[in-house]
Amino acid sequence: MKVPIEFISQNYTIQGKFYSTEGKPPFPTVLLLPGMPGNEDDVLGLGQTMSQHGVNTVTFNYSGTYQSEGTCGWRNTLKDIQAAMEYLHQEEIIREFQIDTDRLILGGYSYGGGMALAFAVSHLEIKRILSIAGTDQSEYAREYMRNPAFAQMVDTTFEELKFPAGPVHFEGREAVKELTQNPDPYDLKLGATALADRDILLIGGWNDQDTTIEHHILPLYRALEDAGARQVRIVALQDSHEFEECGDELARTVVRWVKSL
Repeated sequence: MKVPIEFISQNYTIQGKFYSTEGKPPFPTVLLLPGMPGNEDDVLGLGQTMSQHGVNTVTFNYSGTYQSEGTCGWRNTLKDIQAAMEYLHQEEIIREFQIDTDRLILGGYSYGGGMALAFAVSHLEIKRILSIAGTDQSEYAREYMRNPAFAQMVDTTFEELKFPAGPVHFEGREAVKELTQNPDPYDLKLGATALADRDILLIGGWNDQDTTIEHHILPLYRALEDAGARQVRIVALQDSHEFEECGDELARTVVRWVKSL
């Protein structure tokens, strides 16, 4: 069952969806972060699918995107994740949706996958993390600074997303300066030591030209190995960034991992 939800992040109202499951409670629950700018519904159809297989799934629109109030940005996304986690730990929400807080997983897709990992670096309470085609934002920043053609593409995309033409409230191309001026907090390889004791699933697409396995996923996997990680699994599917060909296989992989605890 899909239920609209809202919570407060930095005094702004954030809009989301709770895909609640049925069965024998309490339930594992995945906070699943969308890509950028996301949409007003599901993330790769996983919310609906996981809820049909005994897993609660929650997603939301970042600050300043679609109907969520505030301004979109990297720092604000981290604060949104914190606010969402606090929402899921409220006693009335735990009771309403029968959440097993010992099986609360942070995950995300694309931008959301990278930001889930970046958030977990400084939040030791996050024990399990799921990243689907997760973007290392520091790599994104470095490519922006060294590749003029890529920078032009990003600037154009940001301007197209900017409200009122698009669904995002931010400063357009000026917003990327927040990232390029200080990419280290989002550098997942730098955070590998802090993440090494977590249970992590990394999923990528061999044909993904946006978040390539070579530049975004394998470097993190190797850094985690070097840091002594023992509970990291990497899965590569024969698909593009949108996982349109292997959507069912993606869903099965995620459900099995979530329920493996």
